[in-house]
Amino acid sequence: MRCLILLLALATAAAAQQELLRVQTDAKTDSYVEVTALFTKPAPSGFLPVRVSIANRMSIARSVDLSFESTNDYGSDGSRTNSSFSFDAPAEKSSQHDILVPLNTLIENSRSGGAQVKLTLGGSMGSGMGSLSGEYATEQPAVLLGEKLFTPNGSTLDAEVAKQFSSYRGSLNPFAAKFDARMMPEDWRAYAGYDSLILTDSEWTAASAGARSAVLSWVRLGGQLLIYSESGSPSGLNLPTDPSFGEVVVKPIAPGLKLNAAQTVDATITRRTPILHKSITEDYSSRWPLQSSFGIQGFNYVVFILILIAFGAIVGPVNLFVFAKSGRRHRLFITTPLISLATSLLLVGLILLMDGFGGRGVRLILMEVRPDNGENAAYLHQEQFSRTGVLTGAGFTLNEAATLSPVPIADDNRWARLTLRNGGSGTGYSSEFIDGKLKTSGDWFQSRSEQGHVLDAVIPTRGRIERAAPGGRPQLLSTFDFPIETLCYRDNAKQWWKADNIVAGTRFQPTQISEADAEKILSGEKARFGERNRKILNNVQKRPDCFIAITTAAPGIDTFKGIKWKETRTILTGPVVQP
Repeated sequence: MRCLILLLALATAAAAQQELLRVQTDAKTDSYVEVTALFTKPAPSGFLPVRVSIANRMSIARSVDLSFESTNDYGSDGSRTNSSFSFDAPAEKSSQHDILVPLNTLIENSRSGGAQVKLTLGGSMGSGMGSLSGEYATEQPAVLLGEKLFTPNGSTLDAEVAKQFSSYRGSLNPFAAKFDARMMPEDWRAYAGYDSLILTDSEWTAASAGARSAVLSWVRLGGQLLIYSESGSPSGLNLPTDPSFGEVVVKPIAPGLKLNAAQTVDATITRRTPILHKSITEDYSSRWPLQSSFGIQGFNYVVFILILIAFGAIVGPVNLFVFAKSGRRHRLFITTPLISLATSLLLVGLILLMDGFGGRGVRLILMEVRPDNGENAAYLHQEQFSRTGVLTGAGFTLNEAATLSPVPIADDNRWARLTLRNGGSGTGYSSEFIDGKLKTSGDWFQSRSEQGHVLDAVIPTRGRIERAAPGGRPQLLSTFDFPIETLCYRDNAKQWWKADNIVAGTRFQPTQISEADAEKILSGEKARFGERNRKILNNVQKRPDCFIAITTAAPGIDTFKGIKWKETRTILTGPVVQP
């Protein structure tokens, strides 16, 4: 009986994952490589968590090489992201590795699109291929659904989604990816491309402490966590009362675990934080304030046309009748290449003079700082826009735990490379984890181009705004290691206070202002962001006993070193805490 129960449990766990590939290297020793996606549907962006199991029971050491290609369904005209992982397989040893596979950002100019991941196995443990795909409508949230709820509700939820988000190709967009709570990833980046995570309270408590911590970090960044309580009580779940940019909802559920399909789908659509895939597709492709504030650079066609006209005249009649006139035609073999080379050098010189090397850009950051409950972490969204000249290389390494997505920008000038109109235009990205850091190459930054990116990150910090004295008019203290230009504070009595030119380590006493004055300051800051971050800031601006601060001295998340950032403007939010 115990064996039967164990087999049923293992079968249930396997059903909640998606096997990408299993190759038996040696049947006699049962040596194999197995690659399993921990979620059954890839997100439109971010990472896909994958578990690699290697059993080498042979007497000779082997190796395993995994290559992933993530694409949209534009074919060769779309974009793609490549990544690779290598593992040693020591003799007579078994091992297990959890990896994050970088996903191509799904950018579609139609009503629906597909995300695809292809896997190729190489190395001396064998060869093989596998794949995983998912379909998303532009306004469809990416949802993770625990297996306990998926089993009795999956088909009805898919049918409800089909009513609202049927693909333009006529295929079905499944409601959610399935997962096993006991195998949930312990890195918040595994959840970063998803909008909502739904599970029961028993699944939540069955997840590891590391997985729950990762989910709560994702919630702070804007994720929606829906927990259905079988006991009817939310106690003992250790959930935050203030979820920062995200949302935590606990609802009772009957013993049969049946969900109201229409209400469940609607809850993921009418969520507090706008849908990520829709935001990436639409927020930056027109009227992006950051791009507009950077200004437009024209292209001097007249100079180049004049040079080409002069080249045509010199290489033609002047060359023929002056440099290599009758009787000296053999000189054409010398003068023509020299004229062409001189013209090319002149054009290159003009391009370098006009565009220069490297590039310039602007960055805007929305950061939630949580020093409370021992978190000591900052949760940030970074928007960045840049214009490049000539680049001799564009690779870079993300030193922080972060996700990075390119965004389509306005296509009203020749500098734009990624737009909704071209859907990627054959751009290729490469990412590889080295010593835990993501090393990138490819078309993240291109020569003589404009490009936009959004980043999410969780970074450790000891910075905070402290209450320096109890009671009465607020006296505050900043421990951030950079100055703050302006700070607005809303106390528990809903009264607004304001202070300017705040220096770290020095007490300051803000002055009282009206709610209208505070709104005037904050509305100007909100207007700088794209639609999603604008709404996120709007959601948190009136929290009691919390602050919103403005600084241009805080460091951003660094990407390509060749970009000189003209401004990095950061909006800090968070609770005021006791020292």
